[in-house]
Amino acid sequence: MTSTRSLRACFLAAFLGLSTVAMAGAPAAKGQAPGWFRMALGDFEVTALSDGTVALPVDKLLTNTKPGQVQRRLKEAYLGLPLETSVNGYLINTGDKLVLVDAGAASLFGPTLGKLVANLKASGYQPEQVDEIYITHMHADHVGGLMDGDKRVFPNATVRADQREGEYWLSPANLEQAPEDAKGFFKGAQASVNPYVAAGKYKPFDGDTVLVPGVKALAARGHTPGHTVYVVESKGQKLVLWGDLMHVAAVQFPHPEVTIAFDVDSKAAAPQRRKAFAAAAAQGYYVGVAHVAFPGIGRLRPDGKGYRWLPANYTAGP
Repeated sequence: MTSTRSLRACFLAAFLGLSTVAMAGAPAAKGQAPGWFRMALGDFEVTALSDGTVALPVDKLLTNTKPGQVQRRLKEAYLGLPLETSVNGYLINTGDKLVLVDAGAASLFGPTLGKLVANLKASGYQPEQVDEIYITHMHADHVGGLMDGDKRVFPNATVRADQREGEYWLSPANLEQAPEDAKGFFKGAQASVNPYVAAGKYKPFDGDTVLVPGVKALAARGHTPGHTVYVVESKGQKLVLWGDLMHVAAVQFPHPEVTIAFDVDSKAAAPQRRKAFAAAAAQGYYVGVAHVAFPGIGRLRPDGKGYRWLPANYTAGP
């Protein structure tokens, strides 16, 4: 009897030991679930779409800062350098129109981005269903996803942007005159948007404009000459899509005066950010931000001389 029990004990120990080794040896699966987040806004459906993340040396990119300020704020938020930065787009279903705000980077910013279209499909939509695409500005990480090689990704969509934005970035003369390190911005915009122009699918607007019922454009110039934010409203609920009014939540919410090297006119961009922060905090509506951690939707509260970011509470469905 004792011998049998000993054998059983040895067998059990050996089995458990082998199981532990097998489990520990499993490779890390890596990857994430599909990058989309959906919420109801009155009668509208809003879907945040992730284009991926990109590591940015924000300590070198942020401007109008004090020595050590960026590193200190990042450390307080348990973040390091380079900062893994989200690139987000937003899909609005009004019931009558399917509107995409910004299209991601595709391959223009490297291999970690370019996931917006796959995530749009994962969320239950197809690129062919998109009726209109509203561009906050024509930097590559907002327009690159319009094209796949020489093919328009959204064949039935009309692209809309502020007239000043198109006149600036789509100008061959501006490309020719641009400094060498800035030419890529112009080339990316022209390669992404001009095929829609050629197809008669580009329709610029001038400043504050109602685009479809419940969605309007508001001029927020500074980051680029025609930078635009989009206001989405339904049944008394409101979401304002900020584009690149700000980039680094841990730094710029407490310090709205901090600007970034990507600003075409930082002196104009900073007041636009302060105005947007103050309005969002005073009125309590949602904002959607292109480079705040996905899904980039939340609200603001005043906090000293700055603001506190309150991410939207997760919901399993609208």
